[in-house]
Amino acid sequence: MDIIKELALIFSVCLAGTGVAALLPFRVPYSVIGLVILTALLFKRAIRPEQIDRTGNFFIRNMGIFFVPAVVGTMEYVETLKTYLIPFLAIALLTTPLVYLITGWAVQLCLSLRRR
Repeated sequence: MDIIKELALIFSVCLAGTGVAALLPFRVPYSVIGLVILTALLFKRAIRPEQIDRTGNFFIRNMGIFFVPAVVGTMEYVETLKTYLIPFLAIALLTTPLVYLITGWAVQLCLSLRRR
């Protein structure tokens, strides 16, 4: 029964993200808003990590399964992807290290703020 409560909690946060995204005058992915809401609730201790621990770990362990539909969907656009292969690779090779650097900097910043 605990798993059902954890799922209900996670899905209600996702639903709240969808509602907020619909109300905003600009487009933001509802999944990002849901993650921001969940992060805020965790920081404010409105939700404790133990309340979503098992379900969250299940989603993390099985994350690859959630990407299968997206990958299969791209198979319909192989010809289009071939024409943009070089720009796509250039963007991916330039932005990946940038994302690593920014993520590492953000983690270090959060850890230093947490120590204070």
